Amino acid sequence: MNKPRHFISLLDLTSDEIRALIQRAMVLKNTRNPDFQPLKGQVLAMIFEKSSTRTRISFETGMTNFGGSAIFLSPRDTQLGRGEPIKDSAMVISSMVDAIMLRTNDHATVIEFAEHSSVPVINGLTDLLHPCQLLADMQTYFEHRGDIQGKTVSWIGDGNNMCHSYINAAIQLDFNLQIACPESYLPDTEMIKSAGSRVQVFKSPLDAAKDSDLIVTDVWASMGQEQEQQKRELAFKDYQITQEIMDNAHADALFMHCLPAHRGEEVAADVIDGAQSVIYDEAENRLHAQKALLELLMCA
Repeated sequence: MNKPRHFISLLDLTSDEIRALIQRAMVLKNTRNPDFQPLKGQVLAMIFEKSSTRTRISFETGMTNFGGSAIFLSPRDTQLGRGEPIKDSAMVISSMVDAIMLRTNDHATVIEFAEHSSVPVINGLTDLLHPCQLLADMQTYFEHRGDIQGKTVSWIGDGNNMCHSYINAAIQLDFNLQIACPESYLPDTEMIKSAGSRVQVFKSPLDAAKDSDLIVTDVWASMGQEQEQQKRELAFKDYQITQEIMDNAHADALFMHCLPAHRGEEVAADVIDGAQSVIYDEAENRLHAQKALLELLMCA
């Protein structure tokens, strides 16, 4: 039997495939056709160890739009939550469905799950990467400004799973990434190295924003880090995206945030609610980018 194609990281697709997927997502967004049901009769299992708004709604709606269906599984609903070996869960679940989306804490869980799955496995988020969000972010940039190749993106804030996926996107789509994080919250060193000269790390957010075409941030304390909130607020206090930081970028620079956002913490309200912000397009594009991804993996 042929091994299924998985989407664990942006590096699982070629640069050409990512560009084609973005173009396809834009077509799907602009031509809603209820008769187009390429996944009719197919089932996506959605396993959530971490709660979600956008990931669940976008995958479930995408499957329904395509004539398929989705099953929502929380740790309470599966034997994974009771310690069943990942291999056993992967082999059993994949024998009954056509694809699996996994949103979990430990990146190793998705890797092991994919190893033993007979159907495509999609990384809906791990502590290391969030590749589906990057597909939506890139679609949003392409819609507003055209191809991102050769442009400059600034990541300011926590060197987290989103930052790591931006590093992979810089490699795959050939743009420059300027990162500013507090000393103790830098992204993975090996990942930075893997991008070569495309990634530069700055101490100052203002310097990282210089001549940028896109400025991106995320919450200071991600899910599961709430107990570190006060410590993080101190570490990140100079990393808020303010209008001053936006003004250091190009005049037509866009602002993105994967949401949920905390106005007055990682971003000033006048920035996230201002003219340069495209956060709602970005959120909606989770649906369209993931439909293109489902089509790519499940119709192959």
